[in-house]
Amino acid sequence: MDYFIRRFLLIIPTFLGITLLCFTIIQFVPGGPVEQAIMQMRSIGVSESGRGTGTAGTISTEQRKAIEVHFGFDKPFYQRYWRWLVTDRLGMRMESYRFPNKTSWQLIRERFRISLIFGLTGFILSYLVCIPLGIIKALRHDRAFDIVSSVVVFVGYAIPPFAFGMVLKMLFSGTVDGLWDLFPLSGFTSDYYGQLSLFGKAKDIVHHMFLPVLCYVVGNFAVLTLLMKNSLLEQISQDYIRTVLAKGGSFQRAIWWHALRNSLIPIATGFGSILTVMFAGSVIIEQVFEIPGMGRLSLEAIVGRDYPVFMGILSLTALLGLVGNILSDFLYVLIDPRISFQKE
Repeated sequence: MDYFIRRFLLIIPTFLGITLLCFTIIQFVPGGPVEQAIMQMRSIGVSESGRGTGTAGTISTEQRKAIEVHFGFDKPFYQRYWRWLVTDRLGMRMESYRFPNKTSWQLIRERFRISLIFGLTGFILSYLVCIPLGIIKALRHDRAFDIVSSVVVFVGYAIPPFAFGMVLKMLFSGTVDGLWDLFPLSGFTSDYYGQLSLFGKAKDIVHHMFLPVLCYVVGNFAVLTLLMKNSLLEQISQDYIRTVLAKGGSFQRAIWWHALRNSLIPIATGFGSILTVMFAGSVIIEQVFEIPGMGRLSLEAIVGRDYPVFMGILSLTALLGLVGNILSDFLYVLIDPRISFQKE
């Protein structure tokens, strides 16, 4: 218990270190909100003058200072960080630079449900498929099933997600004449989504999410499947399995009652990431299928130098990730009570 208390207390300085480092870096990245606002004013001045010469499009010192005051860059660095951390509550109350009249939290909340459905579905399906597949591959090691499934797994892993997504859209979204038009081309819901019943809404979401989730799951196949297989093979070769067999225990009992539980310990490393699944949506997959999720919002915030939104997503991801690591350690102990984090 003392170990977990210390881990929870370490979240505070670790979180402050992560956010302070990232906040510092973005202050010196060129093309920030001040520079973008100046470029827009210059382009407006040039277009109004009808030519690119003269004084139209130039920005005075007073105008630049006014822009810096508007974005808060007139204050010292430590004051800006303190305001972001405390006054603006991790930047959640700050107004987005790219979306006027919307705060960072409002934008995150709009995309939260979509990314949560996408992340949970992909997370659960990955483990539901990869763990049984890894067990079967370990029990049939070097047999035909193991060899064929390994080829399929590695081929799926080697294909880039965006390429696989484009192929799926071409085959099953009617982008090519003569092929199947079974799934929507893009988006998360249909235009008539609000008119559907509860069952119809669920069916519509599943219809839109089938291909993106398939891309997400295929990308995780190789790592989880081979981790489960190798972990179980390692446990099967241990002395305690031979002891069970020597005492008259069946091979099935040795596997399902002894080896399987211990082989799940490396897999438990990823269980803590369930807290960050709503922020773990693939940027590439969301771009290919035009899904308005957290991954796409993160990309838009980075490209558009929307610092409040970017830092808001970063802070939530970091906080949930730190808690998720502690959850993984707790699952270690839950799976195998022999594991102890106490100092000898």
